[in-house]
Amino acid sequence: MQVPPFFSLVFPVITNYPHESSSRRQGPVHLAMLLCATLVSTSFTVGEMIADTLDPAALTLVRFIIAALILLPVIGVKHGLRASLPSLLRYSLISGCLVIFFWCMFYSLRYTTALNTSVLFTFVPALSGIYAALLIRERLGRKRLVALGLGLLGALWVIFRGDLHLFLSLSWNRGDGVFLLGCLAMGFYTPLVRILHRGEAMEVMTFWTLVTGSLWLAPLGVTALYRLCWSEIPVDTWLWVGYLACFSTVISFYLTQFSIPVIGPTRTMAYSYLYPALVLVLDVLLGRGWPEIQVLPGILVILAAMFVLQIPVDFRRGQS
Repeated sequence: MQVPPFFSLVFPVITNYPHESSSRRQGPVHLAMLLCATLVSTSFTVGEMIADTLDPAALTLVRFIIAALILLPVIGVKHGLRASLPSLLRYSLISGCLVIFFWCMFYSLRYTTALNTSVLFTFVPALSGIYAALLIRERLGRKRLVALGLGLLGALWVIFRGDLHLFLSLSWNRGDGVFLLGCLAMGFYTPLVRILHRGEAMEVMTFWTLVTGSLWLAPLGVTALYRLCWSEIPVDTWLWVGYLACFSTVISFYLTQFSIPVIGPTRTMAYSYLYPALVLVLDVLLGRGWPEIQVLPGILVILAAMFVLQIPVDFRRGQS
């Protein structure tokens, strides 16, 4: 699988990178996923900043349309804008997961925090692992299963601030519940990319995923945009939407879809375990203060689980 020129503009080190299974040759892909994790983690904080200024459906629709327009010249010149009906159906299945997830994300950020959503997202690797085992027979091995379980425990620890009473009383806020529904949908994303990829260039899959996602969102998003009082939307909101479209959508979608065929759905999604730590770092840089000390053990457990999940599996034995 040859890396297209578009990707070399984003991450030059992977230009002409051969997709082989050896861990030595997978290094650039892991660097790409570190970049992806950094970009995606910023979307939780940015989403929290602008969630109250735009309807979730409108915000997600505008984000997808801008991202598709960014890719349009590349796709039009290099590949053309024709897509068969079976291909559009494939892309629609992938984008459906993303649409549900992003709507839930922006809606939930009205009621919960960026840290909570980033931690809840750590449920997704476990969900993706379960879905991948069922859909594509991906064998996880005992060490990965344990790591996925520890990741879940770490996530719960952070959400409930290390307070057993809160955990036992299930003191989730409204936003946490909504975002969890989005995570259930997002878990299908990486297995579906693995199943539905037919060898086309990854920027083509990214573009048509964005286009079909826009079509999914159109009924709700267009109505929300029509009701919108445009003069009341701050200019910086649109700037942040542009940031989300370019960096947290086009580039992160591309990096994720590029990595899945190389290191697999579970190892790709395991990088989401970095999100809570990266959000905490961003909060500190923005002057929001340090997290409560009882949250840190959960973060450390999540990070440990992420590193264990990156250990290659011996598929002949189904173990790491």
